[in-house]
Amino acid sequence: MNTTTRNALGASCALALACSALAGCAKPTAAATPTVQSTQQDDGSITVDKMSPLRQRLQIAPVQEQEIATQTDAPGSIEAMPEKLVKITPPLSGRITRLQRALGDSVKAGDALFTLDSAELSAAHADNSKAKSALLQARQELQRQKTLFEAEIAARKDYEAAQAAFDQANSDAQASADKLAQYGASAGGSRRDYVLRSPIAGTVIAMDGAQGGYWNDINAPVMTVADLSTVWLSANVAERDLAQVAVGQAARITLDAWPGKDFEGKVAYVGAVLDSETRTVKVRVAIDNRSGIFKPGMFAHADFAGATRRGLMVPSAALLQSGLVTRVMVERGPLRFEARVVQVGASRGDQVEIVSGLKAGERIVVKEGVLLND
Repeated sequence: MNTTTRNALGASCALALACSALAGCAKPTAAATPTVQSTQQDDGSITVDKMSPLRQRLQIAPVQEQEIATQTDAPGSIEAMPEKLVKITPPLSGRITRLQRALGDSVKAGDALFTLDSAELSAAHADNSKAKSALLQARQELQRQKTLFEAEIAARKDYEAAQAAFDQANSDAQASADKLAQYGASAGGSRRDYVLRSPIAGTVIAMDGAQGGYWNDINAPVMTVADLSTVWLSANVAERDLAQVAVGQAARITLDAWPGKDFEGKVAYVGAVLDSETRTVKVRVAIDNRSGIFKPGMFAHADFAGATRRGLMVPSAALLQSGLVTRVMVERGPLRFEARVVQVGASRGDQVEIVSGLKAGERIVVKEGVLLND
């Protein structure tokens, strides 16, 4: 490389360094200043900046006084009415030889449900036959002794003994007949087959016996029959809500199995005793169930509508929760707000009652008020 070339390269490098230095000394471009959203004043109020996008997001509305219907909600479950539920329990032991009805079958009063082959029934019939035969003999002997006594052939003691024997035989015969009647069997019926019949019209809702099985527990039901055309919602109402519930009052029923659908019922019973542990009272609501929708054991809720009253209602979105404290943003001037502590009451859908802290006509932030807390 010759001297001229080296000089040209040096000049070029010097020029480049000079340009770089000038670029480094140039003033930096100022960053964009963020728009102030809101400012907290000395008195605790919050002012929204004129250029803040919060002006378009905040929704403000006046607090209005409304009619509030007192509502009491109580959880519960569906039950068959006790007076329309019968557990079919045989009064004697035996083998189930036939099941005339199956689980879920509809029955009428008097329909045969199942048949037992019972040795106890056979013995009861035998005792009854023996007692009737002894009574016949005692009656004949009494008549004979009476005739002899009146003819002064037999002694008085023989006549009195025949009378006592007759009285005993008559008592034994009555006892054996009563035993058959207690079983529900007639003296002229089958000696071993014992047929149990339904005392009510309804549906077989439980089946615990099997054909061919031996049943010897006279305290356990083989079947259960219930009339489910009307059922109960059995609910526990809190002590503080008892004044809102009365017999004959309408109730709105909801079921976990049918979300979004309401049913109607009527209070049929309010318990007379308070549960000392739960502080609740048992309330039963009668429900027309001819459609068969309500099944015993279902979870349900009952809403009892009480008297109406005047009160302040605000959207639930207006409430700002901070721990145990509830606040709302109240407008004190154009785009100026203060956080005020309120006490809430009953809830109705997306509306909440304000018990204290607000007055009718005051304007509050009903949407996006949480942004003023940021």
